[in-house]
Amino acid sequence: MTEQACRECHRIVEGLVCPICGSSSLSKDWAGYVVVIDPKGSEVATKLGITLPGRYALKVR
Repeated sequence: MTEQACRECHRIVEGLVCPICGSSSLSKDWAGYVVVIDPKGSEVATKLGITLPGRYALKVR
């Protein structure tokens, strides 16, 4: 199974449902990649509105 990005929270997931927000609106058409390890200490995570560590797409179509 290929990696998909959640259209709601931009989390990179494998499967049919996002484990973070519960959305089933996933896309294979995404661009950019950011890995957040410490969201509380990260300016990038703050600007993107990310509160949990993980892998995220920057743009989801």
